[in-house]
Order: sequence, then C-alpha cells, then structure tokens
Amino acid sequence: MPECWDGEHDIDTPYGMLHVVIRGAPKGNKPAILTYHDVGLNHKLCFNSFFQNEDMQEITKHFVVCHVDAPGQQIGASQLPQGYQYPTMDQLAGMLPSVVQHFGFKSIVGIGVGAGAYILAKFALIFPDLVEGLVLLNIDPNGKGWIDWAASKLSGLTSTLPDTVLPHLFSQEELMNNTELVQSYRQQINNTINQFNLQLFWNMYNSRRDLEMNRTGTVLNAKTLRCPVMLVVGDNAPAEEGVVECNSKLDPTNTTFLKMADSGGLPQLTQPGKLTEAFKYFLQGMGYIAYIKDRRLSGGPVPSASMTRLARSRTASLTSASSMEGPRTRPCTHSDSSEGVGQLNHTMEVSC
Repeated sequence: MPECWDGEHDIDTPYGMLHVVIRGAPKGNKPAILTYHDVGLNHKLCFNSFFQNEDMQEITKHFVVCHVDAPGQQIGASQLPQGYQYPTMDQLAGMLPSVVQHFGFKSIVGIGVGAGAYILAKFALIFPDLVEGLVLLNIDPNGKGWIDWAASKLSGLTSTLPDTVLPHLFSQEELMNNTELVQSYRQQINNTINQFNLQLFWNMYNSRRDLEMNRTGTVLNAKTLRCPVMLVVGDNAPAEEGVVECNSKLDPTNTTFLKMADSGGLPQLTQPGKLTEAFKYFLQGMGYIAYIKDRRLSGGPVPSASMTRLARSRTASLTSASSMEGPRTRPCTHSDSSEGVGQLNHTMEVSC
C-alpha cells in the first residue's frame, strides 16, 4: 500500500463497486480500523461525531481508518438502476475482503452499527483471520419473523421512508420528544441519501437471516466469533433485546457488554466521549497503544499495565458472571473515572 491513500475510493468486488474513504496511513503491523454504518445512514452521518471527538483523534493517529459505505448509500451517490439486485447481507460481508486486499491491510478492527454491525459480524465468521477485534453497536443477530416483516411492509405503505427508518435508529423517548437530533437526521436522511437506494438496502436488511453463531457447548458444532468483541447499546434503544441476545451467543471470555445510560439509540452520536474511552481500553486490552494521553488527567499518559480494575462510581456499575481473575486483560469503561480496566474471564456488563 502506498504511503497515504487519504481520500475516496471505489473498489471493485465480486458483488459490485464499493465506496470507501481512507483517513491516514498504515502504522507498522497494526490493523486498520474499518467502520460500517447502519441502514438509513452512511459513514459521515453515522461516524463523523465519533471520529471528530478530540480523544478519538488521539487514538486514530495510531491507525489507518477505512470507512465503508454500503452500495449506493454515500452522499451524492447516483441512483442504482431499475432492476438492480441489491447484495444480500452475506454478499455485503463478502465484499470486504476485496477492500482489505486492495489496500494491503493485514487485518482489521471493525466498528459497526446496526446493519453494519451485522455485516462485520458475518465477515468475522466467514474470514476470522482477517479480524482482530469488533466493536458492535446495536447489533441484532436475529432475522425478521413474518409478523415483523408484515409490520415493516405496512409501515412502509403509511409512512415516508425516513419516518420508517427512524424508529430503527432512535429510542421511543427520542422520537416522542422529537429531539433536535431526530429532526436533523430526518432531514439529512431525506436530503443526502438517495431514497431509491436506501429502500433497497432497507429491504435487504429486513430480509436478513439469523447470524449462525452459538456459544461453544450450547449446540453441536457451535460456531461463534473468535476475536475480542465489545457490544454496545444505549438504554431503551430499539436494539437492546437483540444486543442482549447476541451477548448470549458469544464467548464470555472475550466479550464485553457496555450498556450506556442517557445515550438514546445512537451512542456514538450522543456520547462520543464515553464510547471513545471504552474503545481506548478495548484496544489497550488487545495490546495496542499501551500509552494514550488523556487530556482530562494531569498525570499524563495512561499506561495499560496499571489498569487493574474498574473503579466504581455512583453512575457506573459492573457485574460479572463469576471470577474477577483471568489471564486476559479485558477492556471496559465507565462514565466518571479513567483509573483502569478489569482483568476478566467472563462477560461483563458495564452501565455508564
């Protein structure tokens, strides 16, 4: 890969062209950070607030970042032709090896939201050697049942497409209060994403099958994600039940479950600072960027080796299924303190 591929690229894949945006240049043998947005969004609407956070920029200077837009979802995309067969969710995952190969990435750490989280999880199941870690926000591992499918079809007949998609993205409280964020995103979804293209992606996401993964020992020949995973969901988010179910299907020895208070349906937009802190510890738990400067601390860089346990505060709670000792340093976070991460050998849930 050349020294810097900064900018927009259209990558040819077995299932059509894929629009990606590269920020930065590869740093040694470190993985690329690869993002995949939710349906109704694109990489800018989904991730700009998160990646523009000052502390997140302190992290990303250590990595090359690759933002992937699902076919036809980027700002300014041409309308896909009539009769175009939108790639299935499996095929969308199957497009990503072409991106990895094109830029010469040895592996990736994925950050996915909603539909993007599903696609990245599918990618990791099919190509486990290419994925070192996953941060999955609002993932629903289940396919749509007939009742859900019919309700979605009916909603599509009686509502505009943005108003059909918004309940997938935002909590009921946010929608009822018609917050400034909801109003802004209703307008941007309507004005910046081609509605024909969005309908195709929305239909395909709602036709998804169950992610075929189960925790080892629960079923015969169980298959699950092998890499470290951080699951994230906001309290009262529409995806909360799906994320909880996904947690039950993952290996508890390398899974962190982060439930964020006061964050609505899209924590990366409403709580970018908290999510950045969690992501920082996640990367440190994987052995990357052992020292990251935290501008809130007067003591300078935060060494991962000193992070021995998660400090409790009145707005943070930690529950673990059993032992608090284990050979693997696990990433975690909380709202008020940056004193450390716990070494856990079971799934933990952090509310912040």
